[in-house]
Amino acid sequence: MMMAGRSRLLPFACLGFFGVLCWVWVSFASFPDDQVLPLEALDALDRGAFQPQSALSEMEFSSVVSYRGPGNRDRRSNKELPILLWWSGGLFPHFPGDTERIDCATSSCLVTSNRKVQLYKRTTSIIFYGTDFRAYEAPLPRLRHQTWALFHEESPMNNYVLSHGPGIRLFNYTATFRRESDYPLTLQWLPSLEYLLEPVAVSLEEKNRLRREGLAPVLYMQSHCDVPSDRDRYVKELMKYIKIDSYGKCLNNKPLPEYLEDTATATGEEPKFMNFVARYKFHLALENGLCPDYMTEKLWRPLHQGCVPIYRGASAVADWMPNDRSVIIIDDFPSPQALADFLIHLDENDDEYAKYLKFKNPSRITNTRLLESLKTREWGVNDMSKPNYLNGFECYVCDQENARLAAEHAHKKAPKTNQPPRPKMANNSHMGCPLPSPGYGDVKDLPSDDGWLQIWPQDYWQSLDQAEGLESLIRHNESDPSLLWKHIQSIAVSRAKGKH
Repeated sequence: MMMAGRSRLLPFACLGFFGVLCWVWVSFASFPDDQVLPLEALDALDRGAFQPQSALSEMEFSSVVSYRGPGNRDRRSNKELPILLWWSGGLFPHFPGDTERIDCATSSCLVTSNRKVQLYKRTTSIIFYGTDFRAYEAPLPRLRHQTWALFHEESPMNNYVLSHGPGIRLFNYTATFRRESDYPLTLQWLPSLEYLLEPVAVSLEEKNRLRREGLAPVLYMQSHCDVPSDRDRYVKELMKYIKIDSYGKCLNNKPLPEYLEDTATATGEEPKFMNFVARYKFHLALENGLCPDYMTEKLWRPLHQGCVPIYRGASAVADWMPNDRSVIIIDDFPSPQALADFLIHLDENDDEYAKYLKFKNPSRITNTRLLESLKTREWGVNDMSKPNYLNGFECYVCDQENARLAAEHAHKKAPKTNQPPRPKMANNSHMGCPLPSPGYGDVKDLPSDDGWLQIWPQDYWQSLDQAEGLESLIRHNESDPSLLWKHIQSIAVSRAKGKH
């Protein structure tokens, strides 16, 4: 089935949409008038339909230029600093008017989104936003003196190229939701410990009263259907055994009240909406893509409100929970019926249900990994006393690049006494997400015309072909990214002959 999926290569692109943040045209008076690299045509496909989840839409962007790290003694002029180029046209984490100089923990750099600096010797690193990274738009040729950095906090479904070895190996530095990445963003949707400790929004007594009036014990709210995790298929099966109030476009069986706008896919926490969903005992919290450490507001908001999440997403989600009884993990149950039986048991036993809310008492948060990670992360979520993680990552890249350049200079000056910098390359543990699988049942039992089957396994394998094609372009020192399809075809022919 997997190989068949690759052979069909449906012309489907899994593309995410990134909302407008800050469009900044940056000019450097000190730059020579080198040849300008033309911008590639914008993607013609409609990406809005994918409605990607991103904490960036709620982030307050602030410049870090007023901050100088305690170890930063960099007094070089702007003309002497290495340049970091943000390649994604819609993402440059500085307000218009901010200086492009950043003074980080140990060193300083210039940053820009102006692609005319791509071929400059001073441009030492190119930073990519994962959702916008396209194999057929990559900056080629790849220059030996430049590193590539990846920032990708969104769903794995937005770009499966990054989940394959040939794709992730293109990058030297990474900031992803995976804890193994260079600059982990695992808790990006959790603002603070205080957010978890907020008192329950609706008391258990009130929830029981609403249950007696006919409110279902379980809430499901989705308007983003047909996703790689195939969550609707599982929920549909679960509905056979327990009552679920489903709002939004997916499996809808109940309309939202008139006083609410359609906030089913909102990333903001609008009070009326939050109060409405807080009435439920359980929230079905199923991510749109399955990958280690990929956790979104679907998980953290119910915990914040004092509802019990029924979760499927990050395989090791228990590593990050407040304690060992705060979330119900779908994959711990052999079947939807077994899960439903357990939920009914909790619904009918207040003492057992209340055990899942004891983490609201600070003394009951026993997960030292969670506590330490929140305490030590250098970036903040809407915390103006700390850099946001975009500015934090560019500073990480800045310091890494300055250290690399210093090591290269020292090696050239005294090669016998100073070793050259060791090459750094990302690997599958920095992103690698598994092949999408059905939300319920076995893939071999799905009919050939199943809509999910025709999209996501195909997209996963097509993305591998694109990753291998781009790797081939770079290996052959190509300068024209439009040759990607020719290289993909060549690889396919070699594979058919058993030579790949």
